[in-house]
Formats: sequence, C-alpha cells, structure tokens
Amino acid sequence: MSSPAAARIVIDLDLPGPTISRHLYGHFAEHLGRCVYDGFYVGESSDLPNEGGIRLDVVEALRALNIPNLRWPGGCFADEYHWMNGIGPRSDRPGMVNTNWGNVEENNHFGTHEFMALCELLGAEAYVNGNVGSGTVQEMSDWVEYLTRSGDSPMVRLRKANGREEPWKVPFWGIGNEAWGCGGNLSADAYVELARRYATFCREHDGNKLYRIAAGASDDDLAWTEALMKSISTLGGEPRNIFQAISVHYYTVPGTWEHKGSATEFGVDDYYRTMIKAQDIDRVLTGHSTVMDAYDPKRKIGLVLDEWGTWWDVEPGTNPGFLYQQNALRDALVASLHFDVFHRHAERLVMANIAQTVNVLQAMLLTDAGGGLVLTPTYHVFEMNKGHHDATSVPVHLVDRPTPYALEGKELELLTASASVKDDRALVSVTNLDPGAPADVVLDLRGATIRGHQGRLLTAPELQAHNSAADPQAVVPVPLTDVTIDDRGLRLTLPPHSFATVELDL
Repeated sequence: MSSPAAARIVIDLDLPGPTISRHLYGHFAEHLGRCVYDGFYVGESSDLPNEGGIRLDVVEALRALNIPNLRWPGGCFADEYHWMNGIGPRSDRPGMVNTNWGNVEENNHFGTHEFMALCELLGAEAYVNGNVGSGTVQEMSDWVEYLTRSGDSPMVRLRKANGREEPWKVPFWGIGNEAWGCGGNLSADAYVELARRYATFCREHDGNKLYRIAAGASDDDLAWTEALMKSISTLGGEPRNIFQAISVHYYTVPGTWEHKGSATEFGVDDYYRTMIKAQDIDRVLTGHSTVMDAYDPKRKIGLVLDEWGTWWDVEPGTNPGFLYQQNALRDALVASLHFDVFHRHAERLVMANIAQTVNVLQAMLLTDAGGGLVLTPTYHVFEMNKGHHDATSVPVHLVDRPTPYALEGKELELLTASASVKDDRALVSVTNLDPGAPADVVLDLRGATIRGHQGRLLTAPELQAHNSAADPQAVVPVPLTDVTIDDRGLRLTLPPHSFATVELDL
C-alpha cells in the first residue's frame, strides 16, 4: 500500500443549492433475462413467499432503499410490447417472442396490473415507457386512460372488468425508447415529429399530472437533444408544454461492445479505464445541459438519465441475451462517482434510472429460483446515500486533492465528493478511487455547528470482491472508525478503493 494522499474538502453547509431529487435514485425493470420473471415475479404457485406472484423478499430488500420510481417495461422491449396483451386473466393472455433479449417466449403473465401492484408494494412511483416503435398513438393514449381515468369510458370499463375499480396515479411516461436504435432506427427529425404527436395525445385525466419524457440521445449525441429542444422552443425562448423532459442513456463500457471485459476478472489498468469512462458522465451531462440551456434558460425542461450503469460480458454459461453479470466493488465505486456527478447537475438532471434492478447488468439484487438472494455492492451505495433524497445540495470544493492518475492520454480524479443538508442533518459522501493508496481527508466544514457525526465505510481487500450465495457479506458497509476532530471540522482516513458517508448532526 502506498503512503496516504492528503486532501482537504471545503463544504459550505449554509449555502443552499438545488434540491437533489429522490428520483435521481430511480430504478429500471425490463422484460430482459431474469429481471422480471424469476426476479420480481415468480408466479402465485411458487413455493417462495409472494403476493400475487411478486417475490416478497425482493420487495423487502428494495423497500430498504426507498426506491422513488421504477421504469417499465423497457428498454428495447417497450417498443415491441403491446399492453393489451398483458391484461385480463393470465390464462387468456396471448404470448409473444422477445426478439431483443434472447428470442425467448414471453407469456405476458406480468403486465400492467402486476406492475402497478409491484409499485404499490415498493412504495415507488410508476414510470411507464410507451411503444412508439411498433405501436400507435391510439394504443398509448388508451394506456394512459386505462391507468389513470375514473368515471366511465371504454378504457375505464375495461380496467374495472379486470378487477381494478379506482385509477392509479402514474406520473412518468416515456415516449418510446432509443428511437435512434432499437426503437426504430429513426433520424432525430423523424422522431421529433412522433414525440410531439404522441405527447399531445397522452392526455391528463382526473388530476393525474403527466410528466412526458421524450426519448433522447445516446452518450454525447448533442444534435439529437438540440433537435428535440428546437421543436418546442427558440434560442433563449420559453419552451412549449408538449413534453416535460428529455432522456439520455450512458453506459460505462471501457472495452468494446464485442469484448466488454469480465465483471470480476480484471487488472488495475482495466479498473482505471472503467473509472475514467464513468467519470466522463460529467462531460456528457454538461453537454446536454448546455444545449438545453440555450433553448430553455429557465430550466423548465428536465434532463432524465433513464439508463446508466456498467455493462460487462455475461457470466460464463449464461444466456448471452440475458445480460446477467456479477457486481464487484468496482461497480459500487462507479455508482458512488455517478451520484456525486448527479448531485452537481441537480438543477437540470431530475431523474436517473440504473440498469437494472434485479439479475441484469448493474443490479441491486441477484436471485436464484431456490430462494437465494444476494445484495450487491452497488445496492449498498444506494442504501448509504439515502440521506441525499430530496435534500438540499451544498457546495463542495476539493481545495487540496491527490494528483490525478494519467492513463492513455486521459486523467482520473482520485477523490470525489458531494454533500447535502436536510432538516438538522447533513450527509457527506466521499470516494477514494485510488486502488493502492489511502487518503487522509480533512472535511473543512463551514457555516454550521457540528454537534455529532457518524460514518460508514464500504470497501474490501480487493477491487474484484463481490457478494455471492457462498459469501454474501464479502462487501458490506461497516462503521467508519478512523474519524477524528480537526480544527476545521473532521479528519478521516479512507482506505484504497473505498466509499464512505459521514452523517452530521447540525
């Protein structure tokens, strides 16, 4: 282990910034691999404890994260999903082929009512992604009416016939998904016309305020975002209230799409490439925000990162179309870095959804049919950061910092942090990204009296450490004991490759 690097972080606890929306901690559940079936949903005949087929230990684990919203049914699957096939008696529902993910047969047993029941069990708001690629305007308009209208109408009568008397509140609606790719391979101009049309016919019923999210760009395709903004506003103008947000997708893939690398077998250079790629999300969000600022200087239109996370080669012996991967300490550090960036962009960035919640990509949980359930390192980052939900961000200045690490012409900042205040408490999140050296960090706390503090630490001896059925506690939070009082606030020592939170009583 190398000698500790010295750092000082100035935190202005009395200078409020934008609110960190709890929706930045959103989740994503696609009909992909074992995310829905054998993840969330096991069926009512399962021996595992369930409610209406929804696996209850999964619900219990996720409720501990205070999940704010859940996006469904995709992803690429959304643009081949016809919701009418997923309502009514399950035995009568027609099946389909999931051509995007493994070419498997989908029986539609998990549909609209099951999804809404899941959201109610989780205490999460529903984010429904409509079908623009292979669907119709009428189909999506009917779905909104089916879910959210009371009184009497054809869709209301159909919903009541299927056992739900009162409507649900469904605030978030995605207008297609990745229209530039699996959602239709459209040009930006072609999609813009569809987005405006679909958004127009997604009506608001009985006080259910819709937050319509136009399918946005991949990575740093700023031209796509500009096309959407130009369609509803002029430079320096006031956007028309057609859709309320624009999405963007960004995955941390340090390798190539054909050879992404292993989730658990990697070297130090692979780690650095991963973190440099993850760090680049700041540049990407800045670019899209800058374009949006030109057409929406008052920031009325939200930016939504509704797919993000690491993407590795699938685990050996699993279906390549199921995207099942392990989740190591490295993944957790990608998440903690991302959240610090999200907090800095909280004035424009209103929602983010990790891909995905169970058994797919950078999952919170890994399950098996025999009843096994593993909390991943990434799960613990979400749990440790709960105090930032709907809290007020405060300025964080890394006055003294470790020397950035340079690799292949790019640099990685080795320390990242963010902080927020809510009620009489503050939460400080700090990540030491150095794989070999600890960091001695002074939290220079200004603008408030600190009456007490409590720290937690997430790390492991190796970056490759991960939780499994055989060792579910390999990477779990422990108390951060190496904290002392300093003339300027607190001094803490972070081990290599570690994430810590410090809660302050103000």
